[in-house]
Amino acid sequence: MTGSTGRHYWLAIALAAGANGLIQPAAAQLAQPGSAPAKGPDAPRIDRQSSTPVSPATDAPIVPDAEFNSALPPLSGDINAALEPMIADTPQTAPATQPATSSAPAVTASGDVLPPIGPNDPQLVEPLPALASYDTAPLATGADIRDKNAPEIRYDAEIKGLADAGDGLEARYKALSALKGGGKAANATQVSARAKEDEALVVRLLKSLGYYDATAISTIETAAGTPGRLKAIVSAQPGRLYTLSSIVVQAAQTTPPDLVRQQLPLKVGDAIQADRIQGAEANVSLTLPQMGYPFVKVGERDILLDDESPTATGAYTLPVDVGPRASFGQLRTEGDTVFNIEHLNVFPRFEPGELYDNRLTDDLRNALVATSLFQSVSVVPQRTGQINADGTEQVDLLVRQTKGPARTLGGNVGFSTGQGFRAEGTWQHRNLFPYEGALIASVIAGTQEQGVAGTFRRANAGRRDRTFSLTAGANHSNYDAYEAFTTSVGVRWSYDSTPIWQKPLTYYYGGELVGTNESVYDFTRGENVRRTYGIVALPGQVLFDRSDSLLNPSKGYRLRVNLSPETSVQGAVRPYVRAMVEGTFYYPVSSSIVIAGRAKAGTIQGVARDDLAPSRRYYGGGGGSVRGYGYQRLGPFDPNGDPVGGRSLNEFALEARYRFGDFGIVPFVDAGNSYESTTPDLSSLRYGAGIGGRFYTSFGPMRVDIATPLNPREGDGKVALYISIGQAF
Repeated sequence: MTGSTGRHYWLAIALAAGANGLIQPAAAQLAQPGSAPAKGPDAPRIDRQSSTPVSPATDAPIVPDAEFNSALPPLSGDINAALEPMIADTPQTAPATQPATSSAPAVTASGDVLPPIGPNDPQLVEPLPALASYDTAPLATGADIRDKNAPEIRYDAEIKGLADAGDGLEARYKALSALKGGGKAANATQVSARAKEDEALVVRLLKSLGYYDATAISTIETAAGTPGRLKAIVSAQPGRLYTLSSIVVQAAQTTPPDLVRQQLPLKVGDAIQADRIQGAEANVSLTLPQMGYPFVKVGERDILLDDESPTATGAYTLPVDVGPRASFGQLRTEGDTVFNIEHLNVFPRFEPGELYDNRLTDDLRNALVATSLFQSVSVVPQRTGQINADGTEQVDLLVRQTKGPARTLGGNVGFSTGQGFRAEGTWQHRNLFPYEGALIASVIAGTQEQGVAGTFRRANAGRRDRTFSLTAGANHSNYDAYEAFTTSVGVRWSYDSTPIWQKPLTYYYGGELVGTNESVYDFTRGENVRRTYGIVALPGQVLFDRSDSLLNPSKGYRLRVNLSPETSVQGAVRPYVRAMVEGTFYYPVSSSIVIAGRAKAGTIQGVARDDLAPSRRYYGGGGGSVRGYGYQRLGPFDPNGDPVGGRSLNEFALEARYRFGDFGIVPFVDAGNSYESTTPDLSSLRYGAGIGGRFYTSFGPMRVDIATPLNPREGDGKVALYISIGQAF
């Protein structure tokens, strides 16, 4: 009854309001014309008591400013002061009309103290476990959960639509494909994921060739006639090929005019291929510094594609900051003073005022690296702001030097039949006498040769690549041909290649004083005797080198000419000339096979053989001559069966060098002989053949050759072995 009485009470109030006209009936509302309330800053406002419009000019504030400000709580000027406590709300009393029997709980406020939420959870106050105790294994996904005993799915893959898009595109796709042309997968989901990756791959490849509207879709089917086998098909739609409609280069004036455009190898109508565009821009960055613009900067290209015209095109724009046109200025240096400015000026191949060319800058750096005295060295162009008479800006080169180790230990070891074991060790200090004055000490230890030598060498002596050396040494050699105790002093000027900088033309010339005591067979007396020889020689050599490597050439050729006018003093002065010509060639049959050949001929003119010191005669045979025969055992013999050497020589060799990885196999055939006459002939050649193994290292190949003589003489061995560093020629 209580609830019903309440509803009747409110209903009575509503009826009374309608009777007094406060609420219009629906019919009365429909009779009034409709209107929308005015809105906006200029709309009249409504008086809430009289319901009549009030003019904005006569509208008084609802709450006066003074009354509003007085109601605000006072503010403290201290921003660090504590906050005021919250004032407890006054408990609200239920209206008189609320039934007394209502079951809603009374809400009371207790100031700024919140009532407890509930009982404390004991797990919330426990310390967190250590991170190491957590299981970091990733959660398994639905695609990962698989029965261990379930068989792997096999699938085939097919690509469609790439054959006509460009040469080699299908091969590039297959090389990068996630499907790999078919294979195994854990489940069909994995096959589908790989196919999706290939969709994106195909689109990227097509866009790189200029097909910017390209699309691709993959489907997974069951292979016909093979239950349980799937087939993934990636179908490509290349769309239209976009070509260049215009080429605009935004650059300052250059000399000659339009230089940037000339070095940008693009033309209208070319396909907008990524590699072609990037290659053309790289050509600008490469060639302009070679033509007087060292500070060129190629900006970000802009290609505006037009896909609404009948032909798909793109407008290409390239901004280029060419910088100033420059010429070479002076050298400057900073860092460690390995070389001073005076010595640095020996290296440049340009003159101040010459138009800048960064190839000459790189050449300068390579020459400094070749000295092996720097841990690091750089050559950087620096602007000076100084304008020359020809309008170019002078650019200095800053050489930054960092000192490297100057001392080196080196050595080589070899063995060959007839020559025995031979080891040589060297120590050198490359800058003991600055600048580039080196001291080199060497020791030779072997079964048939022992010796010591010292060399002073000054590299870049007053001129780049010119080397001056002074050598003194003592040596003992004991071979079948002779036994000799030799001392020598030599001086030489040379222009040499280095492993870093191989030169097409090298040479040397110099002088040599030799004193040697040697055993020699005296044919008039019919016995071995010892003779002492004094020799003055002026040796020289010219080498034309058009090969691609000093230590392991694979193409090109070399031509070497040696000439040494000499005088032998042994009871009388006997002048003569020693000459030698040698040519080699290297022809690559394929990437793994090189055919190498050698021909050599020498002569000694102006002296009888028996008046020559045995160590100055020509001999054949050995690892660097005709393999299969002992060292120096080709040529005339004395009655004791020992070689006596000759005044002429010829040698020939042919190799097929097959390389696979770091290893190689080299079958070869050699021929040659030495002769008592001054002119070599082909009537009595000796032949040897064999096979060798190569192990290629960063400093050159290790060589092991086994050979046998094909037309041996009495006393020649059946097999000869040669072990050394480097190719035979």
